[in-house]
Amino acid sequence: MDDISNFKDFAAHPNDAFFKSIFSEPNYAIGFFRNHLPSEISDQIEWPSLHLVPSSFVKNNLQQTQSDLLFSVKLRERELLLYLLFEHQSTVDPAMPLRLLGYVGEILTRHYKDNGLPLPPVIPYVLHQGPDAWKVSTHFEALYDLPPEIAAALLPFLPKFQHAMLDLSQYDPAAEEEDPQMRIILNLMKLARERELVRFFEWLAQSVVFQLPDSLLGSLLLYALHADSELDSEQIYRSLTANPQLEKRAMSVAEKLKAQGRVEGRVEGRVEGRVEGLWIGKIQALEEFLEKPPTSQEFLALRSIEELEAMHQVLYCEYEIRFKRG
Repeated sequence: MDDISNFKDFAAHPNDAFFKSIFSEPNYAIGFFRNHLPSEISDQIEWPSLHLVPSSFVKNNLQQTQSDLLFSVKLRERELLLYLLFEHQSTVDPAMPLRLLGYVGEILTRHYKDNGLPLPPVIPYVLHQGPDAWKVSTHFEALYDLPPEIAAALLPFLPKFQHAMLDLSQYDPAAEEEDPQMRIILNLMKLARERELVRFFEWLAQSVVFQLPDSLLGSLLLYALHADSELDSEQIYRSLTANPQLEKRAMSVAEKLKAQGRVEGRVEGRVEGRVEGLWIGKIQALEEFLEKPPTSQEFLALRSIEELEAMHQVLYCEYEIRFKRG
């Protein structure tokens, strides 16, 4: 379970942390791309060759502001780069093709400096968690407003590409996803954004028919506990009662997470079980959900319990106004 040991990332940015902890693993990345790339491409890829390109390959400031992963894979003995960008903001970005053009340009420039020509194809892929449907164009040329009389003459001089997209607000992983582990991962991401995590674990108890790896089960639990500030482990266990074996394993994995957190001596939100950590985890989860600039861990650690409770109350009132009463 070493791959999920960084609890602080889950507490501060649960969506980003879960995305990176899952899709940094080649087997999960393969499970995603294999079923969501066009079959004409997917069928020609040597999937065992897929590996994660070190983050230093991509410009540093991109790593600080976006959840993105770059993979290299063999396509009929040639290199193909798969660039996966996780976009979980509630506001759909109509300028996404422009952003991706900058990222792809950085990737190709770095590749050229290191390897020269020819350049490898780069497929930019956006995984959108919602909640709003992605109704803007994925084509770069749609960003222009060209005069009709000269559009045909101008287009050959302009960048032309489109990015791939999986919009979870318009996709039902439980019914449509072929890969069983990816079905669980994507359904969790979808229902977390809809704040239906109890429903997710009830569905999981009914649908899982294979042994989930401890690392994946631990990531599911960590993400769920930090994505919803009102969810606790007892609610999760009750949601799993239809599957006693899974319920027992979830309790065992949760205990290991708690023990690991104590050994590391960190403030670990609700997984740690400390009162201060509980309020800090709730505050950070609400800030992330409301898309507010995160309050630093150091600042929160110096607050009294009363101050943390007051901060949480302000954030929770805003959440109720925006997502419940509205």
